[in-house]
Amino acid sequence: MANTLLKVTGLKVAYGGIQAVKGVDFEVYEGELVTLIGSNGAGKTTTMKAITGTLPLLGGDIEYMGKSIKGQGSWDLVKEGLAMVPEGRGVFTRMTITENLQMGAYIRNDKTEIAADMEKMFELFPRLRERKDQLAGTMSGGEQQMLAMGRALMSRPKVLLLDEPSMGLSPIMVDKIFEVVKDVSARGVTVLLVEQNASRALGIADRGYVMESGLVTMNGEAKGLLNDPRVRAAYLGE
Repeated sequence: MANTLLKVTGLKVAYGGIQAVKGVDFEVYEGELVTLIGSNGAGKTTTMKAITGTLPLLGGDIEYMGKSIKGQGSWDLVKEGLAMVPEGRGVFTRMTITENLQMGAYIRNDKTEIAADMEKMFELFPRLRERKDQLAGTMSGGEQQMLAMGRALMSRPKVLLLDEPSMGLSPIMVDKIFEVVKDVSARGVTVLLVEQNASRALGIADRGYVMESGLVTMNGEAKGLLNDPRVRAAYLGE
């Protein structure tokens, strides 16, 4: 059986004075693409913030590679191989595309390999190569999303956490982003994807967890969830 890279047990988190996550359990195995789906306000983003150390836990534990990472800061987690692409992308708008990608490799000093990885990012995202000297703030939302993903991948993560990567994008860009997430997963990066677009997320994932009102209410193989009448009624409008 594959190694468990990430294990969340009894997770409770408050956000803005409200208990947004009320005791969540899930795990992600090495090499998997796992998705957390649910409507807006279900607690998905709060869960991601707790995993990456940007929100404190009220209860429960988060284990990464068999060790508790409760209370660890984002900086340490990136060094250990846990990288997040936050909701809203968070690119450095006054830096160029190239400078943003270089920032993703700030924990590394293997210059030759950094240059090779930069080339890989330009292969994965040809649009970024075309605009490599352009300021990130002048790009479209979809292009900024690609840049945010590329920047996270430059740290060579073991686990890539993606929070709502398709939010606010045009249908063509949504297609491209999901294609890239699938490609990143196929290259061996373990991915945890939080996404409101349930049909697209379950269409590329290995397994899924459904969150409602701060709790996981269903889980299973992605194909099974995609065909489940309850999921279809709640999230796919059927």
